[in-house]
Amino acid sequence: MGWLESAIEQQRNHIEKILLESLNKLAVQCEENWHDRMHLDKVLQERLSCSRRNEDQRYRLLYAINKFGQQCSSNVSAQISDDSIVGQDLSMRPYLSFMYEGVMDDFVLSGVYVDKITQTHCITALHSVKVNGSVVGFVAADFDLKDLPLQNIGGTQIQEWKQIKGDPSIRNGLFQQTRSKSVMDNNIDKVLRVTEKLLVEQGVFHVKLHFSSSRATLWLYNDPCRYRIHLLKELISPEVSLLYAKTEYPENSVIDSSVISKVLAVFKALREVDETIYLRSGSINIMNGLVGLNFSCDGSHYMPVDEFLDKNIDFWFSSNKLSNS
Repeated sequence: MGWLESAIEQQRNHIEKILLESLNKLAVQCEENWHDRMHLDKVLQERLSCSRRNEDQRYRLLYAINKFGQQCSSNVSAQISDDSIVGQDLSMRPYLSFMYEGVMDDFVLSGVYVDKITQTHCITALHSVKVNGSVVGFVAADFDLKDLPLQNIGGTQIQEWKQIKGDPSIRNGLFQQTRSKSVMDNNIDKVLRVTEKLLVEQGVFHVKLHFSSSRATLWLYNDPCRYRIHLLKELISPEVSLLYAKTEYPENSVIDSSVISKVLAVFKALREVDETIYLRSGSINIMNGLVGLNFSCDGSHYMPVDEFLDKNIDFWFSSNKLSNS
């Protein structure tokens, strides 16, 4: 299981813990009134009314479904109790597919879907209802995701090389173009020295150098929600040192400060080694240890610093690796 799938599974388990006990109690109440639709609706109405006072369980809609997938209660919401849909066939809805797979857990959580009317992201939880020990149906609860206390999933995204193809029209015309030397190219050694200083001494944790358009984008360790943009003239001015305070290199950075100059040197080589296939922009993030590359073919690569430095320049130009990006 990959990082994304694992994180989603963790979130779904969190939602289940929040809802399971409440829906279990509701299922027991529905069991006692299963064959009396008026009383069944009343049970759902009372539970929905209570849920409006519970920050963790604000039901958007409650309803009951028999074991054949037919709705056997009204749609009960905060606005209305709609009995016009009683008897509608819901059996083809994705979250009821388990009914045909021979798997019938007491609690089922649907995938996230977009509500056709509200266009909001929703999820449906179902709990089995049993009469005399046999499943007769399910009580269903629809939620807007914004009404559930979702957690920020911990853990770190797996850092692995990602290669992303760009605009096909740019790739198709790749060999009809040549690199135009930018003003940043004319000052590249000075730019790289300033960049290293910003990363090692002045609290910048992420830099993206746009070589073709001669600008840099910076993110600060102590102010990560806002980025700064510097044009070349600003970046290479000695006065830029006045903007950012002396800051200790962060102990929780992923890469050693001595590695930064090596990465920047490879950026320079990839920019200059070929006049057709060349680096348009490069980024380095010392907190997640990733290097980002965008080439003239519009292909992009994201890879761990160590893996990036293990590749020699010939690697990037072998087997049309870049022109096929």
